[in-house]
Amino acid sequence: MVKNTLALIALSIISFGTTHAQVPYPNKPVTIVVTYAPGGLGDLLARQVAEKLSVKTKQSFIVENKPGATGALGSRYVAKANPDGYTLLLGQTGEMAINPSVSKDLGYNPIKDFKPVALIGEVPLIMVTSINSPFKNLPDFIKAAKAKPGGMTYASSGSATPGHLAAAALCQGVGIDLIHAPYKGAGPAMTDVLGGHVDAFFSSAPSVIPQIQTKNLTALAVSSVKRMPVLPDVHTVAEDELKGFNFTLWGGLFAPVGTPDAVVNFLNAAVNSVLEDPAFKNPLEKDGILIRANSRTDFDEFIRRESTKYSQLVKSIGIQAE
Repeated sequence: MVKNTLALIALSIISFGTTHAQVPYPNKPVTIVVTYAPGGLGDLLARQVAEKLSVKTKQSFIVENKPGATGALGSRYVAKANPDGYTLLLGQTGEMAINPSVSKDLGYNPIKDFKPVALIGEVPLIMVTSINSPFKNLPDFIKAAKAKPGGMTYASSGSATPGHLAAAALCQGVGIDLIHAPYKGAGPAMTDVLGGHVDAFFSSAPSVIPQIQTKNLTALAVSSVKRMPVLPDVHTVAEDELKGFNFTLWGGLFAPVGTPDAVVNFLNAAVNSVLEDPAFKNPLEKDGILIRANSRTDFDEFIRRESTKYSQLVKSIGIQAE
């Protein structure tokens, strides 16, 4: 929990060092760059936070989508931006934790080129199967997979995506051999899961919760360490099979390295005041998005753990950097 949040937000003047006069921040519009097209998790979190920050700071926070190169295009743009706090990145799991292990030349370094500001939200993945599948829980699924190695399939929205890597970690951890069926996006993957053409799919919670609630899909397991309040009866992988198993999609705010600490501290406090606001938090948590206040240190340690986890997993399953 960030201490003195409201006091920090009340500060309308922060110092930029001895070579500058006291300068108000923000005193002009702030841009939050999202590295994917509108409609995804990052875009949702950025727009929700931008709206609240605009009200709290009485200055415009504008979301700009810069899709391309699996998040690298927008990330490079922010990494090279003026480090004054007016160009920020809504960084996500892929571009900030996975891409360095699967791409030889990103054009940016998630650890060296950015200052973590605050984690905004995490979304568990839910392992789902068709409602017509014989599997009703994860132990059932694993038992069947062990009985016919290489005879069952799982979908993903693409190679080296969080869903692919979560499924690969499960296979590795419990000793099952599933055939990976990568699709060009979550939509086509979901269509084939609903149709029973593939046996399972680790999908983001908001995408599948409605299908679970309307009895079109069966939830086999949740990928986070703790169960989801919105699906309290669905067990986690960690409690049923693999202790410590934890794979989530997440989005957080980053500033270019060199941004004054006073600015980053102000932003962290401002974001945390938003995260603690029930009007912001409650609707997102109903959709399966986990919200919690966090310090800059908390977020920095989180990023480093995620980077290490994915780096080790990518190597262990033999994905070659391209």
